[in-house]
Amino acid sequence: MTARARGVLGALAVVLLAAGCTATGAADSTASSPPAATVAPSAPARTAQGTLLVADFGSDTVTFVDPDRGTLDSVKVGTAPYGLVVGKDGRAWVATAEGVAVVDTETHENVGRIPYTTETGPATTGEYRGGGMGIALAPDGKHVYVGVNVPDRNGVLEVIDTATRKVTDTVPVGRRPFDVDVSRDGGEVYATGHDSFDVTAVRADTLTPRRFEVAPYGTEGGLGSWLKPHYAAVRDDGKLLLPFEGEKLAVLDPRTGKVVVEPMTADTHQHGARLTPDGTLLAVGTGPIGAGDDDASLTIRTADGKERVVPLDGPHEDVAASRDGRTAYVTGGFTRDGFWDGITVVDLESGDTHRLPAGHRPLGIAVL
Repeated sequence: MTARARGVLGALAVVLLAAGCTATGAADSTASSPPAATVAPSAPARTAQGTLLVADFGSDTVTFVDPDRGTLDSVKVGTAPYGLVVGKDGRAWVATAEGVAVVDTETHENVGRIPYTTETGPATTGEYRGGGMGIALAPDGKHVYVGVNVPDRNGVLEVIDTATRKVTDTVPVGRRPFDVDVSRDGGEVYATGHDSFDVTAVRADTLTPRRFEVAPYGTEGGLGSWLKPHYAAVRDDGKLLLPFEGEKLAVLDPRTGKVVVEPMTADTHQHGARLTPDGTLLAVGTGPIGAGDDDASLTIRTADGKERVVPLDGPHEDVAASRDGRTAYVTGGFTRDGFWDGITVVDLESGDTHRLPAGHRPLGIAVL
């Protein structure tokens, strides 16, 4: 066992941690038409490219953010929104405690919410709340896949038909599905089970699941362990990248189930993971979980494994990259204490950073 693992498990024995990490509606169709002589209002302006959309885990909204000026607008979507994904048609799909909300990102309207078919208990807030967590969209835009946390037992992957906006299938996956990803060809869906140390690969056509353990530190400590998978990024070659503790990058080949571990250098607890267009991995360091850990950071890891570590001020959760791959946007929400209401903007070339107040405990993020 590594020194980190011994230290973490020792701390856990003392504190007895239980689980490891700690709308606006559409326009009223009954409104009367204006008189013929009256000029009708113009159509709403299009949302500018590069606008950010964040899920406000500490509220019931998503917030539109200008990356230079801050908050533009917020739209109600449901209790404690976690992850979100935006399609080419401009619709955002938001995983909340109550269901998957659908937001028109051009008009800034909530156009509906799809309830889960899985019973998750009352809609609550906080790190262990039931309901949607990770969420992903098929490349062809025909299906949304959402990982649903079911408190005190294994989670479920729910499949939504985007045309009918109905749940069509459910597939059992691991506990607390922090992240959901789709292969580049859309043939498989991957649910990262935080509390079960695994990734469940689900074939998109047959919905057949296969479980792969991803536990480079082992599984000792069970639900009380901090050394578990959180988020994954799918590389062009089909392999999944899962960062652990700023020390180990688990590279999972879903074709064989083989996991290869590569060294990392940030030495801090890690959550969000995202690839830029050129294959650079961005990994969010949330800050220390043990006395020897370093503070929060963003790891910038090139495809050949070279790393730069950019310090961040306080805990962060998830990350998105600009379309040109030059800028990263790191959300300050965090799933545990220490979160803040904003985004850190990182220049990926210079490493310069600045804070941008936005949202309410923002977790999931997308660039429109």
